[in-house]
Amino acid sequence: MHIRIEDAAAHVGEEVEIQGWLYNKRSSGSIHFLQIRDGSGIMQSVLAKQDVSQDAFGLAENLTQESSVIIRGLVREDKRAPGGVELSLTDLKVVQIAAPYPITPKEHGVEFLMDHRHLWLRSRRQHAVMRVRAEVIRACAEFLDGKGFVRMDTPILTPAAVEGTTTLFETPYFDLGTAYLTQSGQLYNEANAMAFGRVYCFGPTFRAEKSKTRRHLSEFWMLEPEVAYMTLDEYMALAEEMMVAVVGRVLQRRTNELAALERDTAKLKDIQSPFPRLSYDEALERLKKSGKPVPWGDDLGADEETMLSSQFDRPLFVHHYPAKCKAFYMQPDQERHDVVLSADLLAPEGYGEIIGGGQRIDDLALLEQRLREHNLPTDVYQWYLDLRRYGSVPHSGFGLGIERTVAWICGIEHIRETIPFPRLLNRLYP
Repeated sequence: MHIRIEDAAAHVGEEVEIQGWLYNKRSSGSIHFLQIRDGSGIMQSVLAKQDVSQDAFGLAENLTQESSVIIRGLVREDKRAPGGVELSLTDLKVVQIAAPYPITPKEHGVEFLMDHRHLWLRSRRQHAVMRVRAEVIRACAEFLDGKGFVRMDTPILTPAAVEGTTTLFETPYFDLGTAYLTQSGQLYNEANAMAFGRVYCFGPTFRAEKSKTRRHLSEFWMLEPEVAYMTLDEYMALAEEMMVAVVGRVLQRRTNELAALERDTAKLKDIQSPFPRLSYDEALERLKKSGKPVPWGDDLGADEETMLSSQFDRPLFVHHYPAKCKAFYMQPDQERHDVVLSADLLAPEGYGEIIGGGQRIDDLALLEQRLREHNLPTDVYQWYLDLRRYGSVPHSGFGLGIERTVAWICGIEHIRETIPFPRLLNRLYP
């Protein structure tokens, strides 16, 4: 019977087959201790000379790190072993003897590991991070699906900008001129929301920012809900409820991975409602008192976000930013037109913004005015303006950056480890 390692504990006393790779090996005379991984986990297997054929025992002597193997044996309970079980082997088949493996137990530099990212993904740490990433994505989708949201896929190739025009990746598009890699699915998701009420999209987004900080990637993934008839306060309530649910799900289902990453889960268990909320003006007052004054109207940078978030043990909303530092589509506050109905969610422990969003402009004339003020061509936004011509309603949405969220939950310093193959300013390989 073929099983996955993660299911081995349910098969104590049974003979099973595992298909995988040699993670590590040590020998003691007539016994080989083989650590086998199969993508779902790592399991110790014991190959005793008296239990297998001479050929099988000889094959084990020549196994190299990452050689591919098929093993058979009896699952035995052993509290000392990872997962509480180990395998007493009765047979070993070699699929391929691996060439000398470049990533050894010794220390390697980051650039070396990034050059070998396709192999680095096989390590315990990277395996744990990717498992948490998958859990975060699944938890987000399950949360939204459970609240009646419809997933709608939005285009990656677009005719115009969503955010700043200076951070667009361009590509020729047949005889129609230039197309751009999307910065966000938001604009198209607004159209989806006008058709379905509650929607979300999930996919890659691209920013041509020449940034080398630990928080930036050129290609990253965003989950973006959009809701008709939703206000700013309702958006913040939804985002807060989702983050509490996501962190709770990771704590419940990815205990082993968080342990492998040596993550302090006590800090994650503190992620409960209510989240603190500060207006932009209140945030500036706190920064001024902390010796980091920011001119009114400037966006908050990484240092400012870190200082603010360090004052709380859970994520922090900063809302009502100045209109001049936010995108053209943000709805102005009716009582104070120099600020908009926007809110960013800052993760604790210095991880910065993980969610950005707010209420969208629903008035046609005002949106046309904003496009002109931002020097954006109105012809390519006519379909977007149509949403204000035909049944316009107040609506809100937000974008959650998967990689920043995973970095925070895992306690990882650099965002490059939170995506299988990161694209950075200086990296397009592998």
